[in-house]
Amino acid sequence: MLPVRSSLDFALMEFAAPGWLWMLALLPVWGGWRWWHARKRGGLRFGAIRVAAAAPRGWRSYVTQAPLVLRVAALALCTLAMARPQIRDVTVERYAEGVDIMLVLDTSTSMRAEDFRPNRLEAARVVGADFVRGRVSDRIGLIVFAGRAYTQAPLTLDYPFLLAMLEEVHTGMIEDGTAIGTALATAVNRLKDTEAESKVIILLTDGQNNRGEVDPVTASELAAALGVRIYAIGVGTRGQAPYPVDDPYGVTRRQMINVEIDEDMLRSVSANTGGEYFRAVNSDALRAIYDRIGEMEQTRIETLMYTDFQERYQRYLWPGLLLVVLELVLSNILLRRFP
Repeated sequence: MLPVRSSLDFALMEFAAPGWLWMLALLPVWGGWRWWHARKRGGLRFGAIRVAAAAPRGWRSYVTQAPLVLRVAALALCTLAMARPQIRDVTVERYAEGVDIMLVLDTSTSMRAEDFRPNRLEAARVVGADFVRGRVSDRIGLIVFAGRAYTQAPLTLDYPFLLAMLEEVHTGMIEDGTAIGTALATAVNRLKDTEAESKVIILLTDGQNNRGEVDPVTASELAAALGVRIYAIGVGTRGQAPYPVDDPYGVTRRQMINVEIDEDMLRSVSANTGGEYFRAVNSDALRAIYDRIGEMEQTRIETLMYTDFQERYQRYLWPGLLLVVLELVLSNILLRRFP
């Protein structure tokens, strides 16, 4: 499998010298003190308030505090400029080299046994679907088998499609039997020409090989020669398990059947390829097994981060200086006081 690259760009605003921002808290105090001080300054004194109230008010009376407002605003903008605001452009590039995985699922009628809830096959589908959702950049395919084997889904990164194909799996879709060797050979054939560094087969079965022309051990030796690891999972409680049987009157009854898993063969199959054999006696154990396999077959992901800083102090400095000039014009020309 070829490596997969993806990138993500985003921008963040930050300050290179945030210590200057504390001055912004002092500006309202300074501005209030200047306003209070200006009100205490002496001006024309009138003998009666009504005389002053009746005096005409010009435009100057409405803008007397404008210089102070402009000065406070200018200082605020210049303070922001001194704090050096800048845009941090970040590009994150992820390099993922996934694993090619073939899920090989037993659909023989014995998978209807109800020692798992609701039965073995349904539990295997649910846990297998969760395993698929937890993978990243891995191509996953699905082989189903009973008396023979066929490809339900080829290796794909389209996980919704794969999950839909998994949902359609049921017992009785293939003539009954347990052709483990044929299923493994089919999975190996799907993996032999891929470019992935890691190739894995996860075999799940509850029985013994009794159909097909390929012996499971022979199939595992072929897998080993092609660099494919096999993780084998035997599902079923130990001893006996309840199995649904329809009587002649159409009533479903449960009868106990023996659980017969060829664990020696499954151990040999997995050991030949450097894999491992697991036994699942309930749904929780099966989920834990898939989690462990997932930890052993990690997708290699490398993350590269590129950062570019762009100064943005100009957008605060130039308006601040413009307000300073405007304040000087108002104070020394338009609102100039004469003794």
